[in-house]
Amino acid sequence: MKIIKVALFVASALFFSCGNAQDTINNRPIVSIKTDFGEMKVALYNETPRHRDNFLKLAKSGYFDGQLFHRVIRNFMIQGGDPDTKTAQPGQKLGNGGPGYELENEINPKLLHKKGALAAARQGDATNPLKKSSGSQFYIVQGLVFPASNLQALEDEGNLKLAQKIMNQLAMDKSDSLKFYQQTNNKNAFDKLVAKLQAAATDSAKQTPYKLTETQKQLYTTVGGTPHLDGNYTVFGEVLEGLAVLDSIAAQPTGPQDRPLKDIRMEVKVIKE
Repeated sequence: MKIIKVALFVASALFFSCGNAQDTINNRPIVSIKTDFGEMKVALYNETPRHRDNFLKLAKSGYFDGQLFHRVIRNFMIQGGDPDTKTAQPGQKLGNGGPGYELENEINPKLLHKKGALAAARQGDATNPLKKSSGSQFYIVQGLVFPASNLQALEDEGNLKLAQKIMNQLAMDKSDSLKFYQQTNNKNAFDKLVAKLQAAATDSAKQTPYKLTETQKQLYTTVGGTPHLDGNYTVFGEVLEGLAVLDSIAAQPTGPQDRPLKDIRMEVKVIKE
């Protein structure tokens, strides 16, 4: 490869070996994300062709150039891709802009939210049950390295969220009955139905409990990341070079809606298709 030096190639090979995609580094598209804090080189996964091609199309058109990283949460992620940020005023609420379309999700259980992962932002499950991705907004994971002693707690948290998700669906299915009991002030019937649904949700969650895979355990105790996002958002690339830039951006002070107090603009170019 002429684009990536030998040292970077070797380091990247090691990084990929404990992480995400199955195709080789050589045949992945690579993009550059430049900021005042430096440059990140990002490989896009061929396992997620819709997201790969869409990101390349937007990058080649200059869509991202001049946009802000408008949402930054230390030890979690940095987010950009909102075209409204190009002309944003101080204090303006951001994060609702896009190209006018969404992408069908390409969630792959083998593509994980390790540090440096590039993933698509999206609306929440309540309004987006199919987990469709934003047409342009993305985030890059910073996350944390978890001690091995915390893995059980992560699984416990995952099981609580699983039970709650099932409970929410059951409550939606019984929403007419729940509303009727509320409107008629029949608290006893309401509470009994809620208790019945909670028990059903707990039993259902136990049938297919949330368990970290051995790959996840190894990854999140070494490289780090945000395991609770796995399986819920489309991961479609990862940082090959420039993790220090990610850390610098994530460390910046922020104000309301997690917007950095000082604008952090980006320039995104395609290095290799």
